[in-house]
This record gives sequence, structure tokens and C-alpha cells, in this order.
Amino acid sequence: DFLFFWGAVFLVTTTLVAFLKKENQELIPAKEETKGITDTYRLLFSIIKMPAVLTFCLLILTSKVGFSAADAVTGLKLVEEGVPKEHLALLAVPMVPLQIILPLIISKYTAGPQPLNTFYKAMPYRLLFGLEFAFLVWWAPKVKHEGGFPLYYYAVVVLSYALHQITLYSMYVAIMAFNAKVSDPLIGGTYMTLLNTVSNLGGNWPSTVALWLVDPLTVKECEGAQGHHTCATAAAAE
Repeated sequence: DFLFFWGAVFLVTTTLVAFLKKENQELIPAKEETKGITDTYRLLFSIIKMPAVLTFCLLILTSKVGFSAADAVTGLKLVEEGVPKEHLALLAVPMVPLQIILPLIISKYTAGPQPLNTFYKAMPYRLLFGLEFAFLVWWAPKVKHEGGFPLYYYAVVVLSYALHQITLYSMYVAIMAFNAKVSDPLIGGTYMTLLNTVSNLGGNWPSTVALWLVDPLTVKECEGAQGHHTCATAAAAE
């Protein structure tokens, strides 16, 4: 019902925009150079071949490896330990206003000549939250009781997620500010799209690898099995 309602709202609003919003017919001289598809890709390859851009792309493609497991797996492991999915979904609600406010606050610190300083400063704290999340997963079965989980456990989870969001958005806003700052205004859209795409890839591929590695790296114990049994694979666990 939730998805159906917002899907309907999305369809109605976008249809209204399509029919009611008129384009400005006045010809405004374009500040940005426009090119065809072939020329745009040639331009992208010429940008990415620049030594500074290539080094930067390699850095942002690997900079989020340390956070991948904590970001991708924590929620799943909490559910595995018995935290209801509905409660985790509710805990995400207070994060929404925080996610709206944070970029407004952080942008003040990334507006200067060195926006990546904020990125560097936030990184060690975000790495430490990986340990904090591991502790939350370890702690879950210790505090669980018949009625579920105590309120103080949920309070610690919400606080941890809120502080984690601060480090996450500090890095996100800083990298966006840097990409905007270094992009050539003549080809700004192409330049920024390239850097932002690489930045998104830098966050997505480590999470995919982390999820793929969860099963082989998880230690499992078998109770009641005859003889030596490791349960290392899905088939063995069955």
C-alpha cells in the first residue's frame, strides 16, 4: 500500500509537470559547450587520461573499501540477530530530517579553497563506526529477551546511526564540492558527471564485494551433527 500510494503520487505529479510546465521560449546563449554523443565520449576519455584526474579516480574508487562491510551488512546482521525489520525501518525515520539538515551545515565547511579537508577529517571517524556497528551486532543477542530488545538498545542504535550519518554526509558533500570546484565550466556537466559517476562506483563496488563475502567469511557452528562438520558452505549448512 505504501509503495502503491507513492507510486501513484509520483505518476500524477510528473504527468502534471509534463502537461502544465511550459519551457522558456526565449533563447538564452548557452554558457556550456554542447556536443554530440561521440564528441562527448571523446571528451570524457581525454579528461580521464589527464594524470591528475586518473590519480583522483583511483583514489575515490578505493577510498570507501574500509566502510563497505559496515555500511552494507550491519542492517542484515541485526535482522539475523533478531531485531525486527519493522523496527529497523522505523529507526530510519528520524534520519530523514538529519539527512536534509546535514548538507546545509556541512556545505559551510566545504565552500572554501580546500573542500577535501572535510573528507579527510571525517574518514577516521567513519572507520571507527565500523567497529561500533560490529559491537552492536555482537551486543544484540546479549540484551535480547522474550519481549524483544530493550529501549536503551534501540536508543544506542539510533545514536550510532545518527553519528554515522554525520561522517557519511561530511565525506559525500566534500567530494561533491570538490568535483564542482575542479570541473571546467565550459564542459562542467560532462566533467562533473564523470567524477560523480566514479565517486558512486567507488561506493557501490566495495558494498557488492562485501555482501558477496559475507557467507564464506561467516563462522558457523553445527549443533547435533555427527562427527566433524564445519557448515562452511550453504549446502553443508543445509
